[in-house]
Amino acid sequence: MAEKKGFRAAVAIPLMLVCFLIGVAAGFIGAAYLTYNESSDVFTDGDVQIHFLELGNKYAGDCIYIKAGDNDILIDAGSRTGSVPTIKNYVDQYCEDGVLEYVIVTHAHQDHYAGFATSENEDSIFDLYETEVIIDFSMTNQKSTSYMYSNYIRERQDEIDAGAVHYTAAQCIESGKSVFELGDGISMTILDSYYYYNESDTENDYSVCCLITHGDRNFLFTGDLEEDGEERLVEMNDLPEVDLYKAGHHGSKTSSSQALLQVIKPDYVAVTCCAGSPEYTDTAANQFPTQQFIDYIAPYTDKVYVTTLCVDYDSGEYTSMNGNIVFISGTTLEVVCSANNTLLKDTDWFAEARICPDAWK
Repeated sequence: MAEKKGFRAAVAIPLMLVCFLIGVAAGFIGAAYLTYNESSDVFTDGDVQIHFLELGNKYAGDCIYIKAGDNDILIDAGSRTGSVPTIKNYVDQYCEDGVLEYVIVTHAHQDHYAGFATSENEDSIFDLYETEVIIDFSMTNQKSTSYMYSNYIRERQDEIDAGAVHYTAAQCIESGKSVFELGDGISMTILDSYYYYNESDTENDYSVCCLITHGDRNFLFTGDLEEDGEERLVEMNDLPEVDLYKAGHHGSKTSSSQALLQVIKPDYVAVTCCAGSPEYTDTAANQFPTQQFIDYIAPYTDKVYVTTLCVDYDSGEYTSMNGNIVFISGTTLEVVCSANNTLLKDTDWFAEARICPDAWK
């Protein structure tokens, strides 16, 4: 019996070692690839996932869901209060515990914070999720009598009373708590901005700006910050070149300035808008994404993606351009869109509505 035990041990130990090595190898192989569940359209791997959401209507608006390690992050919740169910249905595919570790509210414009500012009879994002940390705009031109702003203050206070920690962007900078560690090699930095402390004629310049870093990759989010704010952002921060840039102000002509682009030199750009919509102007060249934005961005990259396309604004008809745009940062950086992966420059809309810059020819 002792001889059999010795024989089994002699065989078992190498066998266990082989199994262990196979398991480790399988783990590395599994981590190296993105798993895509075709039946549910849910991405189930990747160390950092950045999702630019379509919001279920014809309006421009921002809602960006980020999965970073074990952290669920939501930047803005536009474009209207009616977008809340759309946001919830999407986020619930990934946030299984009902907890948002971080919520960033960039500024007090409806198309960015409506989902946090519903009436008392409507569920807001704050009602639907437990929030651990809220980071929002330091200043606003909105009056306390503004219906939506008052709703936001009430909903935010309810979340704070329930245990959420709240910082304005200025408080993050002034307290030295501007960098949040999200996991091994993953961080979120609240960037410094002149208009956290100084008044502006435009609400857009109060936008909270942040940088997500994953290893040597960088992802920049500037809300609706406009040209003057971007110039100051460059002056006040040591900005890196970025792999992904969320186009400022939905690809308007007031943002994505040369002062910013020549520093960040983006590889990919996501534009959250309803392309060709006359929501803000009847001048076709100035409808999102604007001709000027395209001319400015073209020397740096042609990898530009747009969420939605306006079909008929008066009737409210719209369709997906790229749809929900998802960037997955693992061993590689890749983009997968819910509708298609067609670059902006290769769309029918672009051929009809825009002049192709030389860099894209």
